[in-house]
Amino acid sequence: MMALCTFCTQKNSTGQLDRVEIEKIIKDAKIPLIQLEYHDPAREFSAQIENPAFYDSVKIAAGTATPQPAIFQAASLSKVVFAYIVMKMHDKGEIDLDTPLFKYTDIERFKINGNEKQIAQAQKITARMVLNHRTGLPNWSAGPSSQEWPTSPITFTFATDSCFGYSGEGFALLQRAVEAIRGEEIETIARKEVFEPLQMNNTSYSWLPQYDTLAVDGYNAEGENRGIGKHPRANVAYTLRSCAADYSKFLQALLNGTGLKPETARMMFQANTGNAVRYANNHRECDKSIAWAMGIGTENNPKHGKAVWHWGDNGNFKALFIIIPDESTTLVYFTNSNHGHDIINQITALLLKDPVPFALSDWINK
Repeated sequence: MMALCTFCTQKNSTGQLDRVEIEKIIKDAKIPLIQLEYHDPAREFSAQIENPAFYDSVKIAAGTATPQPAIFQAASLSKVVFAYIVMKMHDKGEIDLDTPLFKYTDIERFKINGNEKQIAQAQKITARMVLNHRTGLPNWSAGPSSQEWPTSPITFTFATDSCFGYSGEGFALLQRAVEAIRGEEIETIARKEVFEPLQMNNTSYSWLPQYDTLAVDGYNAEGENRGIGKHPRANVAYTLRSCAADYSKFLQALLNGTGLKPETARMMFQANTGNAVRYANNHRECDKSIAWAMGIGTENNPKHGKAVWHWGDNGNFKALFIIIPDESTTLVYFTNSNHGHDIINQITALLLKDPVPFALSDWINK
């Protein structure tokens, strides 16, 4: 039985061939569901495709097929939406990218281990350092959905602003500063600045009523259903839920600089970190092509020039987007599977017509 496409649109017959190939890709990778949006000046492709091993005709006949549009955990794609909000606030003069964040929020409630050296480092952290992942903070002090996380003490992993080090804790700190500046919670801010202007009606950092019927379950590496996975609090680093159609609207806004001053839009894509070495004790070949801009990854690609990208990984939900500015191209996909990043090279080869893997694939997977 072939995989079933809940919805699929394209401007030409190429889309039908793409759909068939994606059906095979997710079947071989044991991915239950993929949702994908691709846009370039010549064509568009939009699909939600089910793997029959997980969503068979019996379930569909019984009325329990995957809903339209399915809602996924966007994981760290959350960070890029928040970075865009911060850059809009920068344009309005509400936040200075190089002012220490503790000018905007109190240090007493921050969870830094209480020795003077650690506190002195914390007092140097700025919004630019957070967006560039140069805070020196760890990714997480504890599982961010755990009961322990809000009070779990943080210990710096390296000196502030000394090198790249991916950190969810940094984004959580910047969230506190943004909420203090606005006097509002992040969901309210995001709705005003992003979701409503871009008509992202199914996107939220917090649980929405429609998610009760639209949110899909995640599947682990063994193909076991691990459930929807509700988060206890809105966190700009990882709790966004969305669908490919909504997130593609956001990518188009990023590509076009919508809502940003021209110089700010350029800054958002400008690499600032040098090589983004993901593992301090393992410098890989792919690191030489990857850097970080304002909350977003960049790749120097031999065929496409600059590629701007981010990946999402909440374990059993994995996602990816790529923007190629010089080609006015955007690609985003969401999966509800631990295997969701196994297909990066196949998807880019198919839709970007490039058999040479992007460096970002190795950066994510190896």
